[in-house]
Amino acid sequence: MIKVRQTVPLKVGRSQVEAELSSFHGLESGKEHVAMRFAGTTPASGAPLVRMHSECLTGDVFHSSRCDCGEQLNEAIERLHLSGGVLLYLRQEGRGIGLYNKLDAYALQDTGLNTYEANVKLGFGEDQRDFAEAAGMLKAMGIERIRLITNNPRKVKQLTDYGIEVEAMVHTSVHMKPGNESYLKTKKNHGNHQLAID
Repeated sequence: MIKVRQTVPLKVGRSQVEAELSSFHGLESGKEHVAMRFAGTTPASGAPLVRMHSECLTGDVFHSSRCDCGEQLNEAIERLHLSGGVLLYLRQEGRGIGLYNKLDAYALQDTGLNTYEANVKLGFGEDQRDFAEAAGMLKAMGIERIRLITNNPRKVKQLTDYGIEVEAMVHTSVHMKPGNESYLKTKKNHGNHQLAID
């Protein structure tokens, strides 16, 4: 059973807003997932905003032009600071294939494959992420009904399958920039992400 291990206050994001960072016992994957909780007004429904963000070193830290991950992370922090809620930062780089394999996938994308095709070419599934531990982390924090910040219906389905009620899907903005247009269109057309792009 997943339980909260430690909680500490800290300031996060570009605006250095206040949050509480929690670690967990019982994560069978051995990955060091964390949760950031932001104080705010709880909606009348009692369902807080939640963002499940999969680690992306290239986007989150180095602001890579290949994806929109860093922009989505910053948007989520700002939104959660205003309304309250939880950000789960999940250590599953490259849709679950790891950083080095993701760089191999980037090299394949440079030959014409899309992000999903590259993962398959390397012998992985298109998206190997599993959100069972994310659901367990939410339950350990006393949260079983949420409004999920995502454009990805797969996340909603997985959380629902693992016993979290997703009251609403709250879309992120479209963060298009030079270098990630094809990536975003692939997420929409192949991954069924609900993105407002042509």
